[in-house]
Formats: sequence, structure tokens, C-alpha cells
Amino acid sequence: MKTVVRISLLAACCALLPEIAHAEWQAVEKIESYAVSGKSGAELYASIGERGPRAGDNGSAIAHTNFRLTWSRKYENQRNACTLVSAKPKLVITYTVPKPAGKLPDAVARNWETFITGIRRHEAVHGEMIREMVKSIETATVGLSVPDDPKCTKIRAEMTKRLSELSQTQRQRSRDFDRTELSEGGNIHQLILALVNGA
Repeated sequence: MKTVVRISLLAACCALLPEIAHAEWQAVEKIESYAVSGKSGAELYASIGERGPRAGDNGSAIAHTNFRLTWSRKYENQRNACTLVSAKPKLVITYTVPKPAGKLPDAVARNWETFITGIRRHEAVHGEMIREMVKSIETATVGLSVPDDPKCTKIRAEMTKRLSELSQTQRQRSRDFDRTELSEGGNIHQLILALVNGA
């Protein structure tokens, strides 16, 4: 009976290991703003179009989420194989959002608050997708072992391949989310309409 209890406890401890590994780091989040001008919702939105962050070939965006990711990795040679035994990420997520340069009329200020709250929630989803990507990278790489790699060069090539695939998946998820939110009747589309037509 004692042996069964010990095995059960060991299994329970092992089941918690992935959560513990993910809990060891926290993303740093920063909010940057760019100034927009206007005294009506339509003027503010026009200013966003003029001053918003660039979004690839699609012109400017209302807001943008960017990130910087670096890693502290530990490799070990085991019988001529190279193994990644640990990897701790340092993730900084930066949200760029619009901010009125001056005081707004009361009705416009209320509409703006609704608008910017919705925009921040939208960008927070992008931030969560980035965090999920980093956790996926941990899962896909920590413990990875490549045989006949005493100088740990082959393992880096294999990791680059895996990281590229995970990065592409995250980018596609982000694009799909934006497409849905910005489509006619989508959440961002509704926020824009409410801002422009509200006051």
C-alpha cells in the first residue's frame, strides 16, 4: 500500500511540472501612446488614420501589439548528443494605442472611453496569443535532444525550424483574429461606427 501511495504522489508531482515551468516567468507589458487630435469622434478617427502605427502594406492601424523575445538556454552534452535542458524566456509585449492630445467634450469623452476600452481588449487578445506561442516554444524545445551533436550546432538548426513554424502559426492566428474583428459587423467595426457616429 505504501508503494502505491508513493507512486501516486510522484505522478501528482510530475503532473504539476509543466505548470511550474510556465509559472517561472512573467511577460512584461508596456503601453505606449500616440497623440490624436479632434473634438468629435469623426475627427479623432481621421487623426488615427493619419498618425496610427504602420500595419504592413495595409496603411495605418488603430493600435498595434509588438513583442521582444529573448531566451536564456542551457544545453548539455549527454553521450555525444546535445540536449536543451532548460530555457527561460524574457518576453516584453508593447501595446501602442491612440490617446487624445487635448480635453474632449463630455459626450465625445464618454464615446472615446468605450472605444479605447474595446481597442485595448482587442490588443490584449494579441498579447495572450504571443504568450501562448512562447509556452508552445517551451513545450516544443525543452528536453529536445539531437544525437551526434557534440558542439550543439544541429540542435540549434532543429530549434530554428520549430520556432519558425510556431511563429508562423501565431502570425496567422493574429491575422485571422483581426480579419474577423475588422469585418463588417465585427467588434472593431462596431467600435469605429459608435465612435464616428456617436458625437
